[in-house]
Amino acid sequence: MTIGIGREFLEKTKSKYAEPSLQSQGVPQPPLELDYPPTSALIALPEPDRVQVPDIDLRTAIEERITVRHYSDQPLSLEELSFLLWTTQGVRQVTARPVTLRNVPSAGARHAFETYLLVNRVSGLQPGLYRYVAGEHALLLLDGSEDVNERLTRGCYEQKQVATSAVTFFWVAVLERMYWRYGERGYRYLFLDAGHVCQNLYLAAQAVGSGVCAIAAYDDDTLNAELGIDGEALFAVYAASLGKRA
Repeated sequence: MTIGIGREFLEKTKSKYAEPSLQSQGVPQPPLELDYPPTSALIALPEPDRVQVPDIDLRTAIEERITVRHYSDQPLSLEELSFLLWTTQGVRQVTARPVTLRNVPSAGARHAFETYLLVNRVSGLQPGLYRYVAGEHALLLLDGSEDVNERLTRGCYEQKQVATSAVTFFWVAVLERMYWRYGERGYRYLFLDAGHVCQNLYLAAQAVGSGVCAIAAYDDDTLNAELGIDGEALFAVYAASLGKRA
């Protein structure tokens, strides 16, 4: 018996998987990362290999992992945010194919996610909405409006942990990156990949004295609009609030 996925859907995606992919038809692959205006001022993050974080036993991190919705007022340091971004979407290598090799698995190394961040309390950063430019290990400020926290919290059905977080992560799928290789079946892989990313965040947060709350309850249209994406070619798949443990 199949639970949660209807037989009709399974048959549909199974047949679609057999269709020639855009890759097999010779269509050039999509860019590995979203572009940004050349005049943009990127905010460089501390280099991952220079960021010192306390050692934590893997078994301990797994066994003590819980969802945390209440955070202290203590800000994250820029070094800690650099570490969290590196462990969830950091680029280790760009291969000759080319694909990016990162710190999380992804179907066919497609790595179809862009990380958007609602920054509330990070030392040295203006509060606002940012995008992580993984290839440069840098941040791009997208929206520094005073009401950006309020608007993104509203998009998450007013969940308080978003408003009170030090940072809330939003993982945005760039559909063409996955679809190019896998067609309709690629939708499945997007959601699988999102789980890999969020679990890394849960475990990495343990090392910097922080807690995480994964979020899948949000208004798609509102949240996509507030993130500045169209909801079709780019759409939010998953989110997670994070802050220092109270």
